[in-house]
Amino acid sequence: MSAVPVALPASIDATLAMIRGAGYVADRALATVLYLSLKMQRPLFLEGEAGVGKTEIAKVLAATLGRRLIRLQCYEGLDISTAVYEWNYPAQMVEIRMAEASGAVDRAELQANVFAERYLIKRPILQALEPDVAGAPVFLIDELDRADEAFEAFLLEVLADAQVTIPELGTVKAPVPPIVVITTNRTREIHDALKRRCLYHWVDYPDAEREMEIVRTRVPGAPARLSAEVVAFVQKLRRMELFKAPGVAETIDWATALTELDQLALDPTIVSDTLGVLLKYQDDIARIQGSEARRIIDEVRQEASRGG
Repeated sequence: MSAVPVALPASIDATLAMIRGAGYVADRALATVLYLSLKMQRPLFLEGEAGVGKTEIAKVLAATLGRRLIRLQCYEGLDISTAVYEWNYPAQMVEIRMAEASGAVDRAELQANVFAERYLIKRPILQALEPDVAGAPVFLIDELDRADEAFEAFLLEVLADAQVTIPELGTVKAPVPPIVVITTNRTREIHDALKRRCLYHWVDYPDAEREMEIVRTRVPGAPARLSAEVVAFVQKLRRMELFKAPGVAETIDWATALTELDQLALDPTIVSDTLGVLLKYQDDIARIQGSEARRIIDEVRQEASRGG
């Protein structure tokens, strides 16, 4: 990665061109909120179903702006020692033993030595607050809804002031706020206090036209008819009562898999055999396999023959 800072996009159109140039097919609404987030130095809160491309937005921003990507993957039980910092206790104990062995132990001096920054192990949040010659990093807080509410509350200081307080060292503040992207799959509600510190955008499933463009971009080797039928098939699945509708990531994976199998179009047998690429729950797979897959394919082709 180049250490030369890359200028932020100067307009919504430039933002749209930047992310589309990296292969992310976005609409103008997303480009607008991205531009404003960068311009206003405000965290971006992205909400939506799993697999619609929320995490990918942070990766694209880091790649196109030439910034470090620092990712904090959230989970139940995530705490400060994993997310922010912890002390190198073995090294601290060696320092204490050496001081005791020397026979001259000044408690104030020893405490200052033991809690010096060289013994500080920096986790993602502290790393995101560090200066960088390439510019402030992109800090991805992924799937915040999986973390506990107590950790969510801790983030308020980070998001509002780009700083954290370490009792033994004091306050660590970023010279320039990181580019913060927060994602959530909405498995639980995030508190309003955190949302107020962010710009919000709902990342929805794409319509057929945009999903077709995504497949063409991400799976350029897929035959045109196959791509069109894959997108139409997936669009119909999303209107059915499934336990988990397929996301864009699954559409891309399925188109890739069928292309690897040299398919030129959908076939009921191959669809049934490859549904595990597209659907992730056995009940959903069992519902679509066989005659239902054939019915959907027939419907897709009838609509295509009528011009949509």
